[in-house]
Amino acid sequence: MPLTSLNENQLKSATADMGYNLIIASAGTGKTSTIVGRIAHLLKSGIKPEEILLLTFTNKASLEMKNRVSNFFKDANKIEAGTFHAVSYRWLKRLNKNITLKSTRDLKILFKSIYDKRSFHQIEGDPYQSSYLFDIYSLFLNANAPDFTEWLSNKNPVQEGFCTIYEGIFEEYEEMKKAYNLVDFNSLLLMMINELKNGCENSFKEVLVDEYQDTNPLQNEFINAVENGSLFCVGDYDQSIYAFNGADISIISTFDERYSDANVFTLTKNYRSYAEILDLANRVIKYNPRIYPKQLEVVRGKSGINPKLLVYEDTIKQYKDIANKISLSNTQKDEIAVLFRNNSSADGIEIYLRELAIPTRRKGGVGFFDTKEVKVTLDILTFLHNPKDIMSFIHIFEYAKGVGSAIANDIYEALKILGHGNAKKGFLDPDITQKVFTKNKKSVQLGLFDDFMILGSVLKFKELNFEENFLKNPILKHPKLTKEGGEFLYNFYKYLKHISHFKNPSSIFEETLNSKIFIHIVDNLAITRSKDKTGKLDKDRFEKARVKILNRVKLLRNLLRNYNSLERFLNAMVLGSSEFTEGAGVNLLSVHASKGLEFKEVYIVDLMQGRFPNTKLASSAGGVEEERRLFYVAVTRAKNILYLSMAKRDLIKKLEFEPSQFLNEAGFKI
Repeated sequence: MPLTSLNENQLKSATADMGYNLIIASAGTGKTSTIVGRIAHLLKSGIKPEEILLLTFTNKASLEMKNRVSNFFKDANKIEAGTFHAVSYRWLKRLNKNITLKSTRDLKILFKSIYDKRSFHQIEGDPYQSSYLFDIYSLFLNANAPDFTEWLSNKNPVQEGFCTIYEGIFEEYEEMKKAYNLVDFNSLLLMMINELKNGCENSFKEVLVDEYQDTNPLQNEFINAVENGSLFCVGDYDQSIYAFNGADISIISTFDERYSDANVFTLTKNYRSYAEILDLANRVIKYNPRIYPKQLEVVRGKSGINPKLLVYEDTIKQYKDIANKISLSNTQKDEIAVLFRNNSSADGIEIYLRELAIPTRRKGGVGFFDTKEVKVTLDILTFLHNPKDIMSFIHIFEYAKGVGSAIANDIYEALKILGHGNAKKGFLDPDITQKVFTKNKKSVQLGLFDDFMILGSVLKFKELNFEENFLKNPILKHPKLTKEGGEFLYNFYKYLKHISHFKNPSSIFEETLNSKIFIHIVDNLAITRSKDKTGKLDKDRFEKARVKILNRVKLLRNLLRNYNSLERFLNAMVLGSSEFTEGAGVNLLSVHASKGLEFKEVYIVDLMQGRFPNTKLASSAGGVEEERRLFYVAVTRAKNILYLSMAKRDLIKKLEFEPSQFLNEAGFKI
């Protein structure tokens, strides 16, 4: 029976009288067991399963709780449970509402079609781009604010002049959704709230809410509309870390003010971490306001192993040493986690773990080896080493204007013919007597005869001052090859010709970074990443994006120095990559992605002021208090061993660092 396994505080909470109950459940105190115990208590007390509503932030969480209750109560599957949106959708369908749930991606296309009909030229300044305005509108709805202009003016006054146009877009967007019975996640809640306020039958005798600290005002409005006098909310104000997504910590902090006769319970026994880890977490989080009193007891006691601070001269030494420590650790690899505040912090760890053949699993941010700049760098080096690798060639030529995968495929096949099986030779020393681009493929479906391609003229490339030898290359006769595409091919030819004189892998890498072809690719990526909300190029952002791309690639260069063979390097980085992304391995997680998880051994990296806390992000949303809650969440993921690490400087970015204020608050003297 779920109730028999509960400790005194959990049992007291789970069996509380019906009414307004808030349970403060700190990290590792058994909140899921308490919710399961509460449901068991309600069922045992005569409440029917269909009279219970369980709201969670993932459908997986609600399914787990229902399954645990089902082991003791056969009708537990009748409990209404799921996310706010899933519950609302099912309920509206039962009410025979003719609705079609569409993805955010689909509705952004609809929204853009309306946005593109508007003119913003008469107003000074730059309006939000369509996609960003869609996200802003969603945030406004979740904030449950009465007036958009007032709400946006408080957030970003320079946008106030566009508000009338924005509101017109929203109005037409909502009208079109209504006309075609389309709904998004926000619509589901708004529609269900409206149904409840207009007398929709509601037989729930108690509403349970998990992760209550993460609710936003719109979700809170739904809770108020659906509850019938009995709420059981479980959360922890010290783990409220989603202000950027609309979560409002004041919802949990004012619970006892908003509900008369509210009871506040606190789960005091921590079952996860040793005392040394929890003591550190508590020392830091006490710098935040104490909304409700908490005094945790450590069930596991002391281990005798204090959290250790690792201080390094530079970030590269930090990443390399942590990878070595992980390789020597006796802890099972999938019980080890490296937690990071910023995505770039995980890149160095990932490449040095890869070098040591240690598998990793990354969540929260794009993996280092999945970034476009790293992929294309490895593709260039792969083609150098193995000209038979068609995919590396096609991926490189994705960055040539006007050359899609189909044309790249044609050109590669032609280069192979011209080089008698070697595409690189087809560039540098083509056999121009060979015929290429002779005919299109036969259309089997239409049963047509093969027809010949009409070859293009090389005259359009004359003004580009190509070398005479290259102008003779038949690949320039591809009928769909543009001048920009031809210039990209020529720069690649010049690169291959120049690089053939180098044998040392590090020298090859340096020459690659300095080549016109690579500079073109970097600029292409930087342009894509530096457009402002209007779609215009922001020069400052372009320069920053360019530096960031090059810095990431230079991490690869540092790793390459350990290899005297390009083949060995590529084998480690490319050929074995699938082994590092599947199955068990070291967990590389953003702090947000780590919430709700636990590991025997945890490393929190880059604890420097500006990095963690992230001072840029701290200036908005939840401020430094939210950053401190993030640190608390990170620390409390550790069960047995905790390492905190920092570096004094970043040699690649040429930055000097001060220790994170959280290290000082934790009691470390640096």
